[in-house]
Amino acid sequence: MKKTTTSDVLDLIGVGCGPSNLALAIALEEQEKSRKTLDMLFLDKQADYQWHGNTITSQSELQISFLKDLVSLRNPTSPYTFVNYLQKHGRLLDFINLNTFYPCRMEFSDYLRWVADQFSDQCRYGEEVVSIEPVISNGYIDTLRVLSCDTDGKESVRQVRSVVVSAGGTARVPELFNSFAMNERVFHHSTYLSSMAKLSDVTDKSMRVAIIGSGQSAAEAFIDLNDNYPQAKVDMILRSMDLKPADSSPFVNEIFAPEITDLMFGSTPTERERLLTEYHHTNYSVVDIPMIDQIYGILYRQKVSGDARHGFRNSSVVEQATVNGEQIELAVRNTRTGEQDVTAYDVVILATGYERKQHLDLLAPLSEYLGDYAVDRNYRVQADERCRTPIYLQGCCEASHGLSDSLLSILATRSEEVATSLHAALDQAAEQVAQESALEMAE
Repeated sequence: MKKTTTSDVLDLIGVGCGPSNLALAIALEEQEKSRKTLDMLFLDKQADYQWHGNTITSQSELQISFLKDLVSLRNPTSPYTFVNYLQKHGRLLDFINLNTFYPCRMEFSDYLRWVADQFSDQCRYGEEVVSIEPVISNGYIDTLRVLSCDTDGKESVRQVRSVVVSAGGTARVPELFNSFAMNERVFHHSTYLSSMAKLSDVTDKSMRVAIIGSGQSAAEAFIDLNDNYPQAKVDMILRSMDLKPADSSPFVNEIFAPEITDLMFGSTPTERERLLTEYHHTNYSVVDIPMIDQIYGILYRQKVSGDARHGFRNSSVVEQATVNGEQIELAVRNTRTGEQDVTAYDVVILATGYERKQHLDLLAPLSEYLGDYAVDRNYRVQADERCRTPIYLQGCCEASHGLSDSLLSILATRSEEVATSLHAALDQAAEQVAQESALEMAE
């Protein structure tokens, strides 16, 4: 396998070209008007820019205000705002006429792609970072070695003075379904559109579909199947009694305000856990109320017509999944009655959420220097004194920084915090190296 090694030492490599690192790229560009320009590169495993591309259906709406874009809360006069995107595309007045703060996900994804295109010289797509290793000199780590692999299997090695890991979430698959990885009829919602497209032999005829989950993803899949697959009979299987509404009321929504990050970080671990539990319903296993109303209306109308096309299996857990020919048999137990039944499905969709643990694998070669991967207020990993290379984490610090950590809400302000800290850390590291070099020459 061919491997290329770049001799130049970069100032920064960002893992991922998603919203977090796009916001950081903007903040660094705007700060560099008064600071030195960093030699930086962002690497993303996707072939081109996509944001939730495999899940954006016709009913997918953004769940937060467009003003919480990549930059507006920090610099509303920036050329990278969503409003400027609308103006550049000739849709500003049309969007105003929609009378909404919530664009569809398709449009917001296009906005992000528009921003990404303006940083194309600093982004490499189709290149997955597989490992981040220490480069040790005189007992200290002043640079890191970043290993990546492109879609053709070509490996690249780059040396860098700092790293920002913003790898995003990975599909959470219940252990019960681990053995179905190669079965195209069982898939996580993160691959919804492409996975359904592969099932032309099934989707052209009557099919029975199970959606496991009770959050926004499950609801969007249910509505899309109802609207676009008239032959589909869909069962929603959820542990809870009902679909819980997302609470986005004004006072509750303040939990996503930038200043709450200070509150969370300054709290004791016990208080942080209490706050995360109290506001869990704002982000996890909840559905927007208009979508709940829509689903209820669909189920009600089938009662009127007498055509029970879909099922709503609440208070239910899947206890066993087996393959029977081309179908998947699910043994489902009702937790209220204790009764279990077995139903055969043509398709099983796992709307079971995401995990954020990729940074642990990527940084494993540095584990002895990084302790428990705790970060400071500015998202820098609190490494021991031997590791002088700044490493930052974005999107996996909910336990210390609050519920907004993996959301769009604080991107604008967080990016400035990381950018400011990064410049200071690189300046300090350069000064340390210079001082040590001077001492060696003096000796």
